[in-house]
Amino acid sequence: MRKTALALLASFTAVLFLAPPLHSEDTYIHYLDNKPEPADCFESRDGYTNVTRTEVEPGLPNVKCSNKTGGVLWWGDPFDGTEPMGDMPIEADYTREEAVVKPRTGQLKYYMPCTACHDGNMVPYPRDKNPRPLAMHQDIVPDSMDLKHGRGAIWCLDCHNPRNRDTFIDHRGGEISLNQPQRLCGKCHGEVYSDWRDGIHGKRIGSWEAGGKKRWWVCTECHNPHTVQVNRFEPIVPEPRPQYPRTRTNADHERGHGAGAGH
Repeated sequence: MRKTALALLASFTAVLFLAPPLHSEDTYIHYLDNKPEPADCFESRDGYTNVTRTEVEPGLPNVKCSNKTGGVLWWGDPFDGTEPMGDMPIEADYTREEAVVKPRTGQLKYYMPCTACHDGNMVPYPRDKNPRPLAMHQDIVPDSMDLKHGRGAIWCLDCHNPRNRDTFIDHRGGEISLNQPQRLCGKCHGEVYSDWRDGIHGKRIGSWEAGGKKRWWVCTECHNPHTVQVNRFEPIVPEPRPQYPRTRTNADHERGHGAGAGH
């Protein structure tokens, strides 16, 4: 018995020393060692949901940024910079938990607020909703007569309130906060809006506990509403793989993972 144990130990030791070397450039440790962590990263859309890395308390960063993708790897405080979602007209999970969101006005390029220019005088109120070419904001919508949303069925003032540009507008002329774009999108995308309320569509982080505190992602954190027909989600380059144990050079052992479960 003792000889058998010694033989097994010797074989295992030989495997450790004779195993081929790992290619460190393929591993996550390589990126940690050879590439500095970015000063900021994006949560869902690069250039639209960027956050700057700071400390929420000594030694705890608000986010950890990926060296490979430029996206957020994890949140030190998932509720940093959030505020209550606000009143929602339809009951869902958010009515039975502490639901928070990131305010969108801080991410808007031209928000000063909007009525700083669109006050009826400096920029006159439009006479009607009929589509027309725009002289401004062409970096957002290059051709307002060819809005890449709705396939020609809608125009800017179907969403933006012509009398109060600091708000969106609903089907009855009521105001919707710029921080609640989900209520605007739900005017037309009812099925997706229902899925979002049920947690099937979109993203949440925070407490797993039923009724606990959660951060909800809203529509425009993931979708660009002005180019949604042409700019679809593209897969990003994944994180480097974890470093395998020295006795492994591939993940073949995972192919049978779970086989025989329940037997």
